[in-house]
Amino acid sequence: MNTKIIKLFLRFGIGIGFLSAVADRFGLWPAEVSAWGNWDSFLDYTQVLNPLIPEALIPFFGAIATGAELLFGISLLIGFKTELVAKLSGFLMLLFALSIAFSTGIKGAFDYSVFAASAGAFGLSIMKDKYLELDSLLSKKS
Repeated sequence: MNTKIIKLFLRFGIGIGFLSAVADRFGLWPAEVSAWGNWDSFLDYTQVLNPLIPEALIPFFGAIATGAELLFGISLLIGFKTELVAKLSGFLMLLFALSIAFSTGIKGAFDYSVFAASAGAFGLSIMKDKYLELDSLLSKKS
């Protein structure tokens, strides 16, 4: 299979995954398919995954994670700073996977394929050929 297509698939799969999770936090998915369904439920889960963080700081950490996922998702979809954003996405998902593993058990991290998604993001970060990316347009203008 062509590596350009694989790169596009990784960009879209990871990017849409981030945006889907953000949409869920704001109740944009129907209740029957939603993981959280609203911001408060998302923050409750954030507290479960981060039991050492004081409860008063959970909204801040939830907002930072949501902002990062929104930024990373859009950047991956349009192909802006792809290698950097993919690497940061890999670290964010690895942190999420480890949080799940240490707070609720390793099974959840495997069931949600967070380690696999993190590995996919790290793989994407080393793919240098540009394909349907804003980066390639910006480099031509420079």
